[in-house]
Amino acid sequence: MKFLFLMDPLETVKFEKDTTFILMVGAQARGHEIYYLPEDGISLIEGKLYFHTIKVIPQLIEHMPFKEVASAHLSQDDIDALFIRTDPPFDEKYLINSWLLDHLPKRVAVINSASGIRTVNEKIWAGQFKKITPPTIVSADKRDLLEFIAKHKDVIAKPTDAFGGQGVFHIQKKCNNTNVILEMLTKDFEKAIVVQKYIPESKNGDKRILLLNGNILGAVLRVHGEGEHRNNFYAGGKPKATTVTANDKKIVATLKPYLQKLGLYLVGIDILGDYLIEVNVTSPTCMQEMNRIYNLQLQEKVIAFVEKLVK
Repeated sequence: MKFLFLMDPLETVKFEKDTTFILMVGAQARGHEIYYLPEDGISLIEGKLYFHTIKVIPQLIEHMPFKEVASAHLSQDDIDALFIRTDPPFDEKYLINSWLLDHLPKRVAVINSASGIRTVNEKIWAGQFKKITPPTIVSADKRDLLEFIAKHKDVIAKPTDAFGGQGVFHIQKKCNNTNVILEMLTKDFEKAIVVQKYIPESKNGDKRILLLNGNILGAVLRVHGEGEHRNNFYAGGKPKATTVTANDKKIVATLKPYLQKLGLYLVGIDILGDYLIEVNVTSPTCMQEMNRIYNLQLQEKVIAFVEKLVK
């Protein structure tokens, strides 16, 4: 089968961390052809999709993770599956590509669905599940934000469209920089941000659970470094083994029918204590860390699932 990976440039791939890379390795190991599709490589011509790609061979060689075979101009008739793995933000380019990919014929497996990715903002969408999420405000209004902070006293403020812990601030009672932080994040109160009540259990790390078609694939605890409150790996967090609790399973069961309906097959959810914090659908990570900790090859399960989707 021909598998396309719409992703960030090959040279940005982090050999030991990148989930997209290990998925490509898994697909290659199962005999599939792998094609790198850049963000500007999609054309819709008279109702039919074409892709300007590079055929690659992923390699478990740190200094040369990809062998570029040749450029390839493919049509929608040539491909079997397409992985949308571009990192946030979900900007205009991301949006336009998602609209273009809506034109793919139903027989092509898409992981994850373009319309599903459009629907689920990773920081905001979870807010509809009030019983499993912490008190949250999404707003650009200065008064509303300050009143929320005054009420809850200890909060986390973050952008609606960043990833990897970028722009995440811990605001505590009597913080002298509250207004400055809000001004910066909201672009002088013109852009909505997310503020959530601080969960004390975050001191012990946050749990990333990967879901495959709404079922638990694996889990890892991300623990922040000294002098840091962010647990994300890109912010210096370290992985640790963890267990999936009964409460975690209840959260997953709540989300499962929604994710399946939206065609969101590979999803990463973040849990702090008893609360769901985020639902990651664009390019969920942590698969390599799970593989190393538990001596697994989770990518094989994902590729086997995609093969079934195609068939």
